[in-house]
Amino acid sequence: MRTTDHAEENTSAAAHPGRRPGSARGAHRRAHVLRGIALTSGLALALTACGGAAGGDDDGGVAEGEDVSLSVTTFNEFGYEELFTEYEELNENVTIEHNKIDTAENARDSLRNSLGAGQGASDIEPLEVDWLAEFKQYPDRFEDLSDPEVEGRWLDWKYEDALLEDGSLIGYGTDSGPQAVCYRADLFEEAGLPTDRDEVADFLGDTWEDYFAAGREFVAESDSAWYSGSDNVWQGMINQVEVPFQDAEGEVIADTNPEVKDLYDQLLEASVQDELSAGLTQWSGDWSDAFQREETFATMMCPGWMLGIIEGNAAEVEGWDIANTFPGGGANWGGSYLTVPSQGDNVEAAKELAAWLTAPEQQLKAFEVVNAFPSTGEALESEELLSATNEFFNDAPTGEILAERAEAVETQPLKGTEYLTINVAIQDAINRVDVDGSDDPESSWQKFVNDMEALR
Repeated sequence: MRTTDHAEENTSAAAHPGRRPGSARGAHRRAHVLRGIALTSGLALALTACGGAAGGDDDGGVAEGEDVSLSVTTFNEFGYEELFTEYEELNENVTIEHNKIDTAENARDSLRNSLGAGQGASDIEPLEVDWLAEFKQYPDRFEDLSDPEVEGRWLDWKYEDALLEDGSLIGYGTDSGPQAVCYRADLFEEAGLPTDRDEVADFLGDTWEDYFAAGREFVAESDSAWYSGSDNVWQGMINQVEVPFQDAEGEVIADTNPEVKDLYDQLLEASVQDELSAGLTQWSGDWSDAFQREETFATMMCPGWMLGIIEGNAAEVEGWDIANTFPGGGANWGGSYLTVPSQGDNVEAAKELAAWLTAPEQQLKAFEVVNAFPSTGEALESEELLSATNEFFNDAPTGEILAERAEAVETQPLKGTEYLTINVAIQDAINRVDVDGSDDPESSWQKFVNDMEALR
């Protein structure tokens, strides 16, 4: 049996939220946000007009021994290539065709187009957590994956996020993104700061103000910045807000939510006034190149999947380590789901593959390959995970650290149907100040307010 890839490996991004190469900034980026608003509305109309699901047998099943070809779309790095080969060896009648899309944003657009047209989707399609709610609006377009055999498999919040109002399940959870702080021990040492990961955790403190205060101490003794750019830090901050952008009824509150505005002001004061930021847009070419420069940045918000990105961009750079702490407590950044669109010809066979790929054993294999941190309880408690170390990060016990960071997660933000659009808009507002220098904080905030008015 064969496994095929239709996209080149992207070493500057892995499999999750916010993980997209930076696109053009300024006015062009703002236009992109507003265009996305129109596209979302158009998708709703298209799906409403399309009627029933397209394609498929009566039950989508495959007779025992019958040859079947299953297509699977992923984006960035899910770590599934070897798993596809293993599944084909275990099921000699199955051939898997892998469509690996470069970014989460492009995967989202592709799926929207396929669902709107009623054809073209893969047998298995991924949903990233930041746009999960958008697709939960169209339950008739996806198979119900609820099954007594998988109940209790995932962390409660991971499972519940994929539940629909009628109790059906839209997706099987892949990874999660508990966050720690990655740091350059060599740059800390040059600045006269502690380098041992336990001492660094104490130095970074427990709050965002502690983290920024540590940064002020660092930049006073170093030519490097404290962090790469505001957008990386913003994602860590906003993931700790329980109701950030839309309320339970779906009303947009992002520009009137004082908690959001306070974080925006705090971050830009630290980035620009205190000069803690390197002013780099995450996922841009300059950002990727900066990992190789001598004078760069010292810390990063670090969900498990970020480890592989750092290692890929900072190849042969010595000094990276990871501290078992995170400002403000725990936070989860990222994670995806595997869905089975109803338009497929082999939905039952696709369900079986999706269930197998997201089982604890396979999640542990994906963690070993691309640091995709598991979301199943059994995997999180396994000795295989808890004993895992990472040579590039000074042999840090990454499995144990990330498991403890997962236990520290207390808040999962309410992510409405427009979460991704709003988060892109506010990151653009932040980058206009920190990266472009085209606006001051208040004028850029006003542009964000205008974007939210257009969204209502």
